[in-house]
Amino acid sequence: MRPRVYLGFDYGERTIGVAVGSKESGLAQPLTTIHVGKKGPDWMSIGKLVAEWRPAALIVGLPLKMDDSDNPVTDLARKFGNQLKGRYNLTIHMVDERLTTVEAKHRLQVAGVAIRPGTKPKIDEMAAQTILQAFLDEDCDS
Repeated sequence: MRPRVYLGFDYGERTIGVAVGSKESGLAQPLTTIHVGKKGPDWMSIGKLVAEWRPAALIVGLPLKMDDSDNPVTDLARKFGNQLKGRYNLTIHMVDERLTTVEAKHRLQVAGVAIRPGTKPKIDEMAAQTILQAFLDEDCDS
């Protein structure tokens, strides 16, 4: 039997971090970064990931302010989740992503990686990993 795999997304206006994980392992790992252009996300690349990994569901980070209110990217992340649902007909779970980028930067710094402009793709991937890990932890505990 094939493990239940999930893809996690950290939506951004220029890049989208992607992670993969499974319920069986209970672990998420960074996977890649997808470019977002003037016409939107690189749907061809996302489609290839969905075809390759055949996820049971897609997990999208929902950016919120610390007071639970929406921030400027919240509606864009929701729209991205709706587009994923429409394109791939998979269940979409929106997961609170507050402070995931801060955590990703901290983990890289602890690992001795200097935070520079070229580090952004790795930060996005690690933020997606954190989002997906939160989903797996919550889902696996229930």
